[in-house]
Amino acid sequence: MNNQQVNSQIIDAITQSNVAVLGMAPAMAMGNLYQTMANSVAMASINAVYAQQQANIMHQAATAKSVEMLLSLQKDM
Repeated sequence: MNNQQVNSQIIDAITQSNVAVLGMAPAMAMGNLYQTMANSVAMASINAVYAQQQANIMHQAATAKSVEMLLSLQKDM
């Protein structure tokens, strides 16, 4: 290994860079958390809309079948 001295300006620059990264870490973590939460809420909303659409299709089919059965009873009379 070389026993050469490292310039103090280089040490200061690296230290400042490391401190900046450590200082930004909590903000980055919160940003990631907020994005994840927003994505989860959006997916829950999409799933709710899809479930409602499927329920409406089933209700419409049941109504159509019920009307068909009622009209077929009138023909038999």
